[in-house]
Amino acid sequence: MNSSALSITKLNHTFGGELQVLSNINLSLDKGDYSILLGLNGAGKTTLFSLITRLYNNQTGSIEIFSQNIKTSPSKALANIGVVFQQPTVDLDLTVEQNLQYHASLHGMKKSLALENAMSELKRQNMEDIIKKKVRELSGGQRRRVEIVRALMHNPKLLLLDEPTVGVDIESRKLIVKHVKSLCKEKKLAVLWATHLIDEVDQEGKLIVLHQGKILANDVVKNILKKTKSKNVSDAFDYFTKN
Repeated sequence: MNSSALSITKLNHTFGGELQVLSNINLSLDKGDYSILLGLNGAGKTTLFSLITRLYNNQTGSIEIFSQNIKTSPSKALANIGVVFQQPTVDLDLTVEQNLQYHASLHGMKKSLALENAMSELKRQNMEDIIKKKVRELSGGQRRRVEIVRALMHNPKLLLLDEPTVGVDIESRKLIVKHVKSLCKEKKLAVLWATHLIDEVDQEGKLIVLHQGKILANDVVKNILKKTKSKNVSDAFDYFTKN
C-alpha cells in the first residue's frame, strides 16, 4: 500500500477537451516534505491544486492522499488536507474567531476544541492578541497567516499553499515561510507550496519545476543545481524552461 502523503500518477487535464493544461503529471510527497512547486503564471499550478482538492474532477490518472483515492474515497482523502487558496477566502466583516469557528464547524469540530486549536496555532505565530479583531482591521500579511491557521485547525497531514505570500510585505513573507518550514520539522507535516517566486525556494528542500503543464524537474535543490551545473535556482529554472 502506498504510504505517501500525496501520490499523483499519470495525471492529465484538458479544458473543453482541447486545451491541454497538465500533461503526464507524476509526483509524490512524504511526511515532513517541504516541496516547492515552481512555475510561471499559467504553468498549471492552480489547476493541479484544484484537482487535488477535487474542485475539478481528474479525467485521467490517479491522485491519492495517504493511500486514499480522491475519486473513490473523497471524504477520507480530503479530511487529511488543509488548503490556502490563491485568492483570500476569509470574511472581512467577521472577527478572526468567528472565521475560524465557522471553518471548524464545517469539519464537525466541537467549539471548545476549535478554539483550543485556533489559539494554539495563533500563539505559534505570536498572533493570539488578534482573535477578537475583525479581519478587515488586519494587515495583508496577518490575513494570510490567519488563513494558514484556519487550514491547520483540524490537524491535517498535508498542507497545500497556492501562492500564499502574494500581496504581502517582505517581513510577512519571511514569517510565513519560517512558520511553515517549522511545521514540517516539528509536526512532520507534508507541504506543497506553489509559487512563481524563486526566492521562496528552500535550498534544503525539494523543488518541482512545472512549465507549460509539464514537470521538468523534481528533486532536492542541491541535486538539481548539480545536474544543471547552475549556481542558483534562477539559473536552474532558466535551464529547464528556456532550453
